[in-house]
Amino acid sequence: MSKDTEVDMKDVELNEVEQEKQPMTEGEAGNNYAISPVSEKNGIVKLKIPEEESKFTGLTKEELMRVAGTPGWVKVRWALLILFWLGWLGMLAGAIAIIIQAPRCKPLPEMNWWNYGPLYQIGDVNSFTESSKLMGVAENVQTMDELKMKGLIIGPIHVSSADEPEKLKLTEISEEAGDLTQFQEVIKAAHKRGISVVLDLTPNYKGKEPWFADAVSTVVKLESALVHWLKEGVDGFLFYGVEKVSTAAPTLWEDVRVLIHNHTDSVGKRKKVLIGVTEQSSPDDIVAVLNKTGVDMLLTDALRSTSALDVANTVDRLYSAYGQTRLAWNIGGRIAGHLASLVGLAKVKLSQLLLLTLPGTPVFNYGDEIGLQDEGTKNPIMVWGDSKENMTEDKGEMTTFRNFFKSVSEKRSKERSLQHGEYLPLFNSTSAMAYVRSWDQNERYLIALNWHSTETVTLQLKHAEIPEHATIVFSTTGDKVDDVLNLAQLEVKPEQGLILKFPYTP
Repeated sequence: MSKDTEVDMKDVELNEVEQEKQPMTEGEAGNNYAISPVSEKNGIVKLKIPEEESKFTGLTKEELMRVAGTPGWVKVRWALLILFWLGWLGMLAGAIAIIIQAPRCKPLPEMNWWNYGPLYQIGDVNSFTESSKLMGVAENVQTMDELKMKGLIIGPIHVSSADEPEKLKLTEISEEAGDLTQFQEVIKAAHKRGISVVLDLTPNYKGKEPWFADAVSTVVKLESALVHWLKEGVDGFLFYGVEKVSTAAPTLWEDVRVLIHNHTDSVGKRKKVLIGVTEQSSPDDIVAVLNKTGVDMLLTDALRSTSALDVANTVDRLYSAYGQTRLAWNIGGRIAGHLASLVGLAKVKLSQLLLLTLPGTPVFNYGDEIGLQDEGTKNPIMVWGDSKENMTEDKGEMTTFRNFFKSVSEKRSKERSLQHGEYLPLFNSTSAMAYVRSWDQNERYLIALNWHSTETVTLQLKHAEIPEHATIVFSTTGDKVDDVLNLAQLEVKPEQGLILKFPYTP
């Protein structure tokens, strides 16, 4: 070992000795072994730390420019550029091919507000609101919105005396119904929820005939009354006995029709509706009244037939003549009474299902959604609430009816096939009928109804557009939803209605 080496080793040893002499720092007490700086100059070892290896920081700009100009990199860049544009053009061509080959969506039919959901008729406001008059109607608009009602038919509420035309005041609200301020609240509340208000302005509604004997003078009074109520925000009018007045005063009635149809709101251009009511029930007579009166929709007695075959024939005839925008379907009404009293409680759900799935606008009398029955009067008191306090068996059944009605009405409002789909009849007999509602590439819905009170009907539904199986959506007798049924042998129980769905297949 050389002298220089020996000196260096001594320096190291001396440094170690000197460090041992240093006081222990707080860090050392905590086993952190922090060494205090050495103030002495003697004994300090100067260690030479090797330089870190230099890190690669990439090429400089000059180096990159030199490399980029080489023939190899030029070829690579051109190859990548060509591949990028070929890929982009390939994706564009694929997208165009998909668009061209994809089936085009069918344009939606031209529809009015009354084609989008049911209408709700309240003839006697006091029976509906328990003597709260028109203000009670305004307070219960929310319940109609929950049922997806698109229109509210109110009245008649004007001043009139049976068979006394001199006491007719079409612009004044009768005291028993309320007042103008209350009616304005009804319109305001309804419009806030997207519900239109139609006024039943049948002149002689308390008399034996809907129109007075001197129909001509009555129609003259009617024109000024229409202008008055249109200014108040009414969305349309309903008249009973339209075929009679159109015959007695055809020119004046045409003026009434034109006045209503030409009137639009200053905002939104919302069309006004003219609804007629007739006692006719045969398809040919209904077509004749529609053509003669020019009303937008006509309520009839057509669905009160006890034969499913007659109902099916009427629907087929009217649908082929008018499509669905002018069709309206009802069973009860202000004069006819309530649905449950006309068809029986066992067929309430069945009838609700029929009205809500036919092509056209369903119209319900107040209380039809809960199975309200006439008890010696065509204006029974409406039953409200489903609280468990004082819950009777009847109220429990009413809640079941309402829940079913609400579910089907909500489904109708969401599905295009049920809202404005085409109508395809599949089967009809004296006690049963079946049809399909379909629209473009949307899901299809098959409706099967059996009015027979004791016999199960087996339907053999075979058609090019019908698959072998379909899935239950609703059943009036509590069949399990989502069960799959065989359409070649579809069994429909007594007094049962079914809605089944199946997918669109191109």
